[in-house]
Amino acid sequence: MRALYFKEIRSFLSSVIGYVFILIYLIAAGVMHWVASTDANLLEGTEADLIPFFNSTPIIFLILIPAITMRSIAEERRTGTIELLFTRPISDIKILLAKYFASVTLMLIAIAPTLIYYYSMTSLALDPENFDHGATITSYVGLILIGSAFVAMGIFTSSLTSSQIVAFILALFLCWTFMPDIGGLALLGSYNLMGDSDSIAQYFGMTYHYQGIQRGVIDTKNIVYFLSLIVVFIYAALTVVKSLKK
Repeated sequence: MRALYFKEIRSFLSSVIGYVFILIYLIAAGVMHWVASTDANLLEGTEADLIPFFNSTPIIFLILIPAITMRSIAEERRTGTIELLFTRPISDIKILLAKYFASVTLMLIAIAPTLIYYYSMTSLALDPENFDHGATITSYVGLILIGSAFVAMGIFTSSLTSSQIVAFILALFLCWTFMPDIGGLALLGSYNLMGDSDSIAQYFGMTYHYQGIQRGVIDTKNIVYFLSLIVVFIYAALTVVKSLKK
């Protein structure tokens, strides 16, 4: 598994794919939070905090993460190299996990430079000692969990087809369904269409759990929610991959 993981990492970083992902993410985040005059601009806020950054980054992930995961299995199916993977002395789950962790690693590399935002906002705060470090740290944890769940969804949709474009569109829709605030489940739960059941739709979406993490307290139920999403979609991808061997 380790050899395949490093192979996937090298495939990202030895081509333009990984660098384009990192560059687009950093440019988009930089323009959105430091240049454009929007509600997400960190310099135009009334308080020195990173709330706009943590609220808008999932939107960037919604596009970019499906773009990097769409080729993970779909390309293997299109070129026929997936048959070679099946002949290796490595289990199907380890193949998927190697691809999953490689994509998560690329996401972490992209997020790492944004720690400069953290330093900048603490420096700009009128009272740095009262800066809410706990909420910022837990919000980073929540952001990583959202990205990791999106990666699992992207791996699953990539296993369904040999077309990268179809895999991208399916992942885009699936990630949007769960994503915070503007996702399908979040919107469904806010329309008061199902009475008391609206809260159920909201609970299955990421909004409730992400906001809980952003408050600065790591609640076990929120962590379990994201980990459950990851496990469910990796297992779903495993089921599809196993069916390809029949």
